[in-house]
Amino acid sequence: MDPVRKSTDTSPAGTGRSPARTGPPPAGARPSPAEPPPPSAGTGRPPGDTVPAQDRTGQARRARRRERLLTTATELFTTRGYPATSIERICVTARVSIRAFYEEFEGREALLIALHNDVARSGMEAALTVLSDPATESADTRARITALTRAYVDAVTVDPAATRIAFIEVIGAGRAVEEHRLLWRGLWTDFLIGEAERAVERGEAVRRDYGLAMVALIGAVNELVGHWARNTGAFSSLMLADELVHHALAVLGLSAGHGGSGLGSGLGSGLPTDGGDGGTGVAGQSSGDGGRSGDGGHSADAGNTADGVGGADGARGGLAHEGK
Repeated sequence: MDPVRKSTDTSPAGTGRSPARTGPPPAGARPSPAEPPPPSAGTGRPPGDTVPAQDRTGQARRARRRERLLTTATELFTTRGYPATSIERICVTARVSIRAFYEEFEGREALLIALHNDVARSGMEAALTVLSDPATESADTRARITALTRAYVDAVTVDPAATRIAFIEVIGAGRAVEEHRLLWRGLWTDFLIGEAERAVERGEAVRRDYGLAMVALIGAVNELVGHWARNTGAFSSLMLADELVHHALAVLGLSAGHGGSGLGSGLGSGLPTDGGDGGTGVAGQSSGDGGRSGDGGHSADAGNTADGVGGADGARGGLAHEGK
């Protein structure tokens, strides 16, 4: 956000107009034309004015440029790896000047954070969409966890290249990226603890402190989704989701059997007793951690979305809207 500029207007009350005359106008003075309405606050334009065409064109051009940088970075980070990809190479490949790059991102870490944030947000939004369904609210824990997990996995694996960046390339990518991941982990920990408390209140889980268990669960999710990203042909995303269901339910002391489902077929039954590979849990976020970004807007974004998530079913995590 640009800093607020102080007005240099010396007119009364900052109106931009000359002081009002008192008394009759001077002899021979011609009537002044009708004064235009004052500009709208923050726009400098009269009410009803739309954004000038050239401004719209400029905004669209900048949006296309930003998208080109993100797309190019995704391709290079997944083929060459994040450590081996320089800002210069990204700019040359995207045909964007280095100066233009820094108008969009503070640096390479900020660009990586933006890519991670897209995946992290999509996973949380998918989970919240499931929670918004009244049927999910009344469902038993087994059905609810199954629905949440499958929606989450569908969202974070829809683009394998993005999955690889969010679960593999972010590892060891720098302090700002790690802080961003840690913030996401905190948001998901709160989310999962809320689900555990709901299960306890329903008499479906043992009452205990689930904090450490959920941190471990998120780490397992990150590891298994990362394994899927390295071996997308080895097993399906559905197998991945069902394996995560097993581990999430195990943390709550539940089995992944044919418990009653309040969501209908496919959500609370038919889970395999064997599933993909390593262990993991329901909702560990794309890189499932969370954090703060080195890109000015990103850390604030993750914090802002936490407020929105908090409104869903008690204490929830947060999702991060990425933006500059």
